[in-house]
Amino acid sequence: MRTERLDLLPINPEHAEEMAAALADPDLYTFTGGGPATADALRARYARLAAGSPDPAEAWGNWVLRLRADGRLTGYVQATIGPDAAEIAWVLGTPWQGRGLATEAARALLDHLRASGVTTVLAHVHPDHRASAAVARALGLRPTDERQDGEVRWRSAPRS
Repeated sequence: MRTERLDLLPINPEHAEEMAAALADPDLYTFTGGGPATADALRARYARLAAGSPDPAEAWGNWVLRLRADGRLTGYVQATIGPDAAEIAWVLGTPWQGRGLATEAARALLDHLRASGVTTVLAHVHPDHRASAAVARALGLRPTDERQDGEVRWRSAPRS
């Protein structure tokens, strides 16, 4: 996938070292918990993600974001696609935040899912994470009264 400023590349273990650097700021984990992963941990995770879901009723899509202006990896988008809906997420390293890149990448993912026949899209956003809520809102998702692990479930209007 490609946007105005980004190439969305299928994730693979070779991205691990550069992504570990892109996602190294501990402040990035304020709302999600945890902390920066090592390149080795990401390499193992990316190998599992690239292999695909072990559940035949679920598909995984995971893409790293390469900013064409400087060729650097800046974050990722992901989708877990089930029979009734796709759950999406986006993460952008702190040096690249505030430029609309997360919205741009998440919109490309949403368009890709819609073109593949997905009608309902979900995202989970911490109630205090205003930037992620703004991305969800820009995608046309709306907050629901549902919560999962302390996060608000956002949902798109189903399309037929």
